[in-house]
Amino acid sequence: MLRLVTPQPPPQRKGQPIKVPAQPRAPRTLAGATILQIVPVLREEPLAHAAVDTALTLLQAGARAIVAGDGGPLVGELRAFGGEWIPMANDTYNPLALRRNIHMLERMIGNERIDIVHALSAGSAWSALSAISRMPVWLVTSFGDRLEAPSWLGSKFEGALARGHRIIAPSSYVAHAMIERHKLNADRITVIPRRIDTAQFSPAAVHPDRVAALRRAWGILPNFRIVLVPGRVAPWNGQIGVVDAARLLVGNGRRNVVFVLAGDDRIEPNYRKAVLQRARAQAVDTLFRLVGHCNDMPTALAAADVVVVPALKPPLTGRAVTEAQAMGRPAVVNAVGMLPENVLAPPRMAEELRTGWVVRPGHAGELARGIANALSMDRKTYDAMGARARQFAEFMFSPQSVSAAVRGLYTSLLSREP
Repeated sequence: MLRLVTPQPPPQRKGQPIKVPAQPRAPRTLAGATILQIVPVLREEPLAHAAVDTALTLLQAGARAIVAGDGGPLVGELRAFGGEWIPMANDTYNPLALRRNIHMLERMIGNERIDIVHALSAGSAWSALSAISRMPVWLVTSFGDRLEAPSWLGSKFEGALARGHRIIAPSSYVAHAMIERHKLNADRITVIPRRIDTAQFSPAAVHPDRVAALRRAWGILPNFRIVLVPGRVAPWNGQIGVVDAARLLVGNGRRNVVFVLAGDDRIEPNYRKAVLQRARAQAVDTLFRLVGHCNDMPTALAAADVVVVPALKPPLTGRAVTEAQAMGRPAVVNAVGMLPENVLAPPRMAEELRTGWVVRPGHAGELARGIANALSMDRKTYDAMGARARQFAEFMFSPQSVSAAVRGLYTSLLSREP
């Protein structure tokens, strides 16, 4: 009887630091090297966009760029500037598919003279580990945004991501969790944040007429300031805390402000009802607008005076915060997950570098003070903070910056830098 066996990388002793494959010996430069990135699918998703961006910078540096994964709309974009695509279903734990991918990678590495394999999914990392076990190839892996609860199967495959020669984490929050979970040496992990489209999320990309039209659609008078709270209206996103903060702001005399909750409010109807009931009980219901999902977030952010992310549990990404700063808007965020990393604020940064405020979750007074501070700035100070926020977003989260950081990691491997 045929017995299916899942491909097994070299065994690990329980409790011991994770071992990595033998390192290639021949030093190379990026020019002339061949880099293979393996993504789940080439469609409109952050990982796929990042892979395409990186492929472009590799080609500009004289390297050959190959992306493997299921097909999608980004295949055409990749090929348009000279990148290569190879169909490969890799976002799977199916033993047959994993074994098929191992053989495919072994042939590809040999035939295409690949120098670096970059696996962006657990399944592809698992296959790549077996494929390169006897080949002089560097392996780069990337952890995902989601911190799954430990499980036997999940840990088994996630462990493959922890065995790259170099590992990319999307945030320090994820990096620290993975270091603890997999007993990793910190010097093997590089934090490279998720990219955002800083061309789309740019003050210059939004015409004032679009802002005026959106304000009218929301029913907001011209002399009112806007506090924008993006994200699904759900208990873990903490919008009810904004109601309590609004009551404190009104009690301190600030009444020319409207709180816009821009996010899907249909999935958690009981929570939506609780938010409205709390607003009525606090006598601030006339200051709230629950506008549902917004199809034009750049304009929504441009209309805002301050953006609040009051999450009570770590969000999957800090995208709302980084997009707000790309639009030149100060942000007030709860200190959960990776959110504090995405804002420049004391004590991590000097006061003169501030781009927002980080407050403790569940402390309405701190949230109210952060919002009040943002709304109380004079025009010159506000514009200066907005310019810093935009500069910070471009430096850290633009497609060019993120792909350059990945390219730099590849270069350090090829030149055998530590």
